[in-house]
Amino acid sequence: MSEKVTIKVNDNGSYRIKGDVELVDSEGNVFETKSSFSLCRCGHSGNKPFCGGTHKKIGFESEPRAK
Repeated sequence: MSEKVTIKVNDNGSYRIKGDVELVDSEGNVFETKSSFSLCRCGHSGNKPFCGGTHKKIGFESEPRAK
C-alpha cells in the first residue's frame, strides 16, 4: 500500500512533498525523487523544479494561508 501523499505549503518557502509520487514535466520526462522532497516556489532555484534554498537569500515572501 502506498503512503498517503501530503503537500505542505511552507511560509515564505517551498512546497514540501511527502509520499509516493511521480513528478513529470510537460514533455512527459520523469524526475527522480525521494519519498520526501521540496519544490521551488520563488522561481530562483538553481535546481528547478526543486528547491535550493534560494528563497531565504532573496527574501521571498508568500501568503500561503487558505482564506
